Amino acid sequence: MYSIPLPPNPHSMAVLFLAVFAMLLFTRKNLPLETASFIILISLAVGFEFFPFQVDGAILHPEVFFHGFGHEALVAVCALMIAGQGVVRTGALEPVGRGLARIWRISPGASLLLTLLVAAFISAFINNVPVVVLLLPILISVSIRTKTKSSTVLMPMGFATLLGGTCTTIGTSTNLLVVSVAADMGLKRIEMFDFLLPAVIAGGIGIAYLWLIVPRIMPERKMTLADTSPRIFSAHLAIVGESSIVGKTLAEAIKKAGGWMKVRGIRRGDNLIMPLPSVVLKAGDQLVIRDTPERLKEIETVLEGTLYQDETLGRPVDEDHPFKAESQQIAEIAVIQGSPLRGKTFSEIGFSDRYGIIFLAIHRAGKRLQKGLDSISNIRLQSGDILLVQGPREQIALLKKEKDLLVLDATMDLPYTKKASLALLIMLAIIITAAFGWLPIAISASCGALVMIVSGCLSWNDATKALSTQVIMIVVASLALGSALLKTGGAEYLAQLFLSLSGDASPAFMLSGLMLLMAVLTNAVSNNATAVMGTPIAISIAAQMGQPAEPFVLAVLFGANMSFATPMAYKTNLLVMNAGEYLFSDFLRIGIPLVLILWATLSWLLPALYGF
Repeated sequence: MYSIPLPPNPHSMAVLFLAVFAMLLFTRKNLPLETASFIILISLAVGFEFFPFQVDGAILHPEVFFHGFGHEALVAVCALMIAGQGVVRTGALEPVGRGLARIWRISPGASLLLTLLVAAFISAFINNVPVVVLLLPILISVSIRTKTKSSTVLMPMGFATLLGGTCTTIGTSTNLLVVSVAADMGLKRIEMFDFLLPAVIAGGIGIAYLWLIVPRIMPERKMTLADTSPRIFSAHLAIVGESSIVGKTLAEAIKKAGGWMKVRGIRRGDNLIMPLPSVVLKAGDQLVIRDTPERLKEIETVLEGTLYQDETLGRPVDEDHPFKAESQQIAEIAVIQGSPLRGKTFSEIGFSDRYGIIFLAIHRAGKRLQKGLDSISNIRLQSGDILLVQGPREQIALLKKEKDLLVLDATMDLPYTKKASLALLIMLAIIITAAFGWLPIAISASCGALVMIVSGCLSWNDATKALSTQVIMIVVASLALGSALLKTGGAEYLAQLFLSLSGDASPAFMLSGLMLLMAVLTNAVSNNATAVMGTPIAISIAAQMGQPAEPFVLAVLFGANMSFATPMAYKTNLLVMNAGEYLFSDFLRIGIPLVLILWATLSWLLPALYGF
């Protein structure tokens, strides 16, 4: 039986109290996480400046706590965020979303399993936030159309991305931090796929639970779609000569668009053709369609057509046309009361010449536009009309200064679809070079981010938007706190205390207890802070027990990723909670069993794999 150890020095106790204070700050809803992180960082620096501490006979300079801003883990995290943004910005993941949407019509049950597996696989290599953002609207849409309870699919999808992110060192920032801190402490660097086997086994059991059990125990949550549904617009889609649907029937075109496209009519020259399934489409035909802005642009891409406002437009938008996709946005603008545009048609206004943008579609609240079957350029505008427009980012910004129109908060960057394949190749190169050890992940990801920018997959403006101040500050503060715990002996003291309280427990029991502690903490405070503080403790426990350190480090890594039990445990949980209108109790009901399943599985797997 171990005796209760005494603290090594006052500085270690002060740092431990600061760590507890940090956990309290991180749980404060009215205090931004980045502010809480900055408070901890400054507290460490000021405290060690006024109360110096010696390490191996030398004064510990407070500037060391700011080294996290240049730490390889933070560099890798930021570079991967930028590279991941390049994949999202080019629309490289959109075909995946469209494919899943089609499969849902065939078998919702099998489709849910496939969605969970795809979400997990992508999240193993790309930040799971854009994956969740991509899949949320798709799953909401298919759940409405297939009459499936959305509450049974949204939370499982979000949790599947967390399970996938656990499989590789680049899956989450938490993994990168654990691996980097362990390497800083002299542990052999854990490579990208070193813990893939236990992660896949545990993740597979977790996905089976999400697929088979969760839909049966999740209460139905009815979403107030009347308040949140996107606007529906009327538009004309011109079929150009190069389109693959030329010579195909309308039924085949609808099937290629995913089966959801609603065609109200077909204009062929000056004639209007009824939208019969057997109509054979010709180059120059215009399909009169109604849908959301995102779906309209998706249909335009899939059918290789062009949305526009006037059939007299000389040619479709292409690389020679002044509206190039690389600088394009789509936006919703409203015609306000008293605007001189009221009562005029687009032809009379000279809309494109006047504003430097093209008109795509129109929405008139509470009324279907019967004139949508006529030339859309002849529709007379009314107050309250919502116009869907496309143009360069600079022109959209200038529109906000116009008194005749009001730009709504629905502006969206268009994906650089021609760069999608290149973005995927760059991300694949990042993964391969890091996986084979040709380059450290910080260098590999940084090179990939640079190539993304130089090749035009994303701009510097897009790159800076990809960076999260919250992630940067929590990583730096966590590294500083972990460093202070290590240098003052606080981490070793906590390890001794843990061993004392555990008595003569076996290494397997100690590993299991450590992982459960990390799982509890990660659902209450930041998972990154939990990981960085837990890693040196894990290494100290292993050293004092004479056991290999790697399984204990992995216990911290897996435990810190079990962010399932509360909505605030991870940002994707909050996204899912808002979209699905879940209650806090829903996360407890679904998340706690998942945490226990993973904990029990890994508590057996890790000791078995490492022979103790």
